[in-house]
Amino acid sequence: MRFSTTIALAAASVGLVAAAPAADNVQVNPALRLVKTSEDDAGTWVTEDEKFEKYTSKGIGFIDITDITDDEVLTALSTASDDVQVSKLAERQAVTYPTTLTHVAEANSLITRVSNTGPQSWLKTLTDFNNRHYRSTTGTQAATWLYNQAVSIASGNSAITVTRFTHSFNQPSIIVRYPGTTSDLVIVGAHFDSTAGATTARAPGADDNGSGTVVVLEALRVLVAAGFKPKNTLEFHFYAGEEGGLLGSAAVFSNYRTTGKRVLGMLNQDMTGYSPGGRATVYTDYVDTAFTAYVRLVVAQYTGATPSSSSCGYGCSDHASARSNGF
Repeated sequence: MRFSTTIALAAASVGLVAAAPAADNVQVNPALRLVKTSEDDAGTWVTEDEKFEKYTSKGIGFIDITDITDDEVLTALSTASDDVQVSKLAERQAVTYPTTLTHVAEANSLITRVSNTGPQSWLKTLTDFNNRHYRSTTGTQAATWLYNQAVSIASGNSAITVTRFTHSFNQPSIIVRYPGTTSDLVIVGAHFDSTAGATTARAPGADDNGSGTVVVLEALRVLVAAGFKPKNTLEFHFYAGEEGGLLGSAAVFSNYRTTGKRVLGMLNQDMTGYSPGGRATVYTDYVDTAFTAYVRLVVAQYTGATPSSSSCGYGCSDHASARSNGF
């Protein structure tokens, strides 16, 4: 997704309106993790290293459900994305999206502020870490750098807060909160971890997902520099542990679900640096269809081309965590 689409969606936020795993899947070895590769998969216990060997290296998406205890979420993860059960879960956050764009001039003004200077520099720093594995020392160091960078960018607006969302592993997720006049949330997120298997293996992760990370950072920078004042509260999420089975985002959205947060939309940015067709692609599986239609409208307006569509697959990225938690 290009910078312009992310920024335009944030600008548009001023007008937005509003089968469980088998019972015998009991952990007997604390070193093992329970992962699912499809709705029909009851789950398999694997080691952390086996996640990469059996799934990531073969392009198989998976979700680590070891720490998920909410029966409704587990049911959603075992149900087709367009099934009535998933729809009922999402109905609690029912949102009506615009069918026309009414903040085009404002968004275009913001888009003129976009620069490649910051993203190129940030991407160089991110890829200079040996890896950003969620269990490695350099993965934690990368999180510290990202936190400090977000704090620096946000310093232009004293109302913005930057927090670490801690996990059972060392690498935290980072959440930037940009207050609006309502508490309703519009979220743009990207995972910043990378992997090539072992915690010591070189994994620069320029496209997956340094590219998405710097897109979100640049969108934040532009809005702060412009003194943008949103109606709805904006959040910029940087997720840890995506490569381990959507670990960071699962914890974040579980927290948002249990604390009753209202999320108007979550736009996920993953591998934004490359598109085989040379144009933006919008994924159409494991998403909210109404919100996806709105995103396609935004993409077409600000890129000048109709976006292509594609399927991402089960557990392919962090939007699946938002969807399974009813957002």
